[in-house]
Amino acid sequence: MNRFGINVELKNTPVLDPDFMPLMRFNRAFLAGAKKPVGIAVERAGGQMASCRTFIHGTPEMAEADHYYIERIVKTILWMKGGFKVYVSGDEGVCKYLQSVYCAGGQQEFDWDYMANVFEHPFEVVLVDEIPEAKDAPKSMGGHLKGCRIGFDAGGSDRKVSAVIDGETVYSEEVVWFPKINADPDYHYDGIVAALKSAAEHMPRVDAVGVSSAGVFIDNRTMNASLFLKVPKDLYDKKVKDIYIRAITDTFGDVPYSVINDGDVSALAGAMSLDDCSVLGIAMGTSEAVGYVDEAGRITGWLNELAFVPVDAQPEAMRDEWSGDIGCGVKYFSQDGVIKLAPRAGIELDESASPAEKLKAVQALMAEDDPRAAKVYASIGVYLGHTLAYYYELYGCRHVLLLGRVMSGKGGDLILDTAQKVLADEYPELTGKIVPELPDEKFRRVGQSMAAASLPEIK
Repeated sequence: MNRFGINVELKNTPVLDPDFMPLMRFNRAFLAGAKKPVGIAVERAGGQMASCRTFIHGTPEMAEADHYYIERIVKTILWMKGGFKVYVSGDEGVCKYLQSVYCAGGQQEFDWDYMANVFEHPFEVVLVDEIPEAKDAPKSMGGHLKGCRIGFDAGGSDRKVSAVIDGETVYSEEVVWFPKINADPDYHYDGIVAALKSAAEHMPRVDAVGVSSAGVFIDNRTMNASLFLKVPKDLYDKKVKDIYIRAITDTFGDVPYSVINDGDVSALAGAMSLDDCSVLGIAMGTSEAVGYVDEAGRITGWLNELAFVPVDAQPEAMRDEWSGDIGCGVKYFSQDGVIKLAPRAGIELDESASPAEKLKAVQALMAEDDPRAAKVYASIGVYLGHTLAYYYELYGCRHVLLLGRVMSGKGGDLILDTAQKVLADEYPELTGKIVPELPDEKFRRVGQSMAAASLPEIK
């Protein structure tokens, strides 16, 4: 495989996507001939900084490859960690290229606009003599079991709440709701408060509240979340950004609370069930939802939106309808990945069916050991094996918990088995360093809302 004059060799390629070019392998091949130092740093909330020192070729004939390589690094940092200001050192041409694509009307306009809104700061790319050093502010969260606690988990189709006393769940309920189709934020607020009050009725008092929700949260504020998709922007700013804070304080007064991304709560639940840290949780469902607990058992505050981190360097990779970019994780590690591959395997899907129904159709074929469905799941397993090596390079994670509907049943078993074989064959240096696994019964007992309840520390 060759792109921009960079040759990439693989032993394992997906049978249904033979042109798949793992981005990490492209990066490694690119760096083999790159000698000119370049620095990239991305600033995010609270003065935190992600930084990367790397190399480019720095010659006119390799300018296209240089630009592609650096832009994909910036894109990866933005969706892994978040940020609104990109610092570039070492090459003015690279800086000007990034300025030309991360702007209104530019190739990466979506990322430019999204990050500016999330961080409430204009997005900019600047040239500097020396990039700032990395700075993180991880927080020790979760694992706090003492006291009377409420854990609330806000999903797109149902909301779950648990009442937990000294680590024991004394009550839990699951209620169907429709947050994604409601434009009135009071609908969401009333649903949250109803859940909190329902759990509180089963405890003598409320000492703390933890919330797990899809979305991007900064200082417990809802900066972006698909649950509030239909809420107009003016109402979003007025009533949604602090919706969980208001619901908790209006109901219980001044109690400790924490609001974090549901992916991070999944990773925390995994760490609690494994009794270990350094856990990356990947849920393959409607999208690719990811959370991370670091080596010290802390939540990093990073976005961890790996659905929009590029993983495939082939120029014909499938385009994501939402972000408009190609080759990103959402089209490989979600129901979209299954739906993308099924026709290539000769499986005709009902085009009038929902994505969830299409996934179920392929799962049903896999349950019957249909060889066409097996090709779909084996191909996703090859994607995953190569990409887990990349995620290890980004996170250094020891455990990877594979969750979600795509990983259920025989298909999930085949994905895991294939990914493990690809890791052993292509990346033997990672043997024993990264362990992909499916959740066990202990993980299911911990549960999302139970883990959420453990988030706040009671002073």
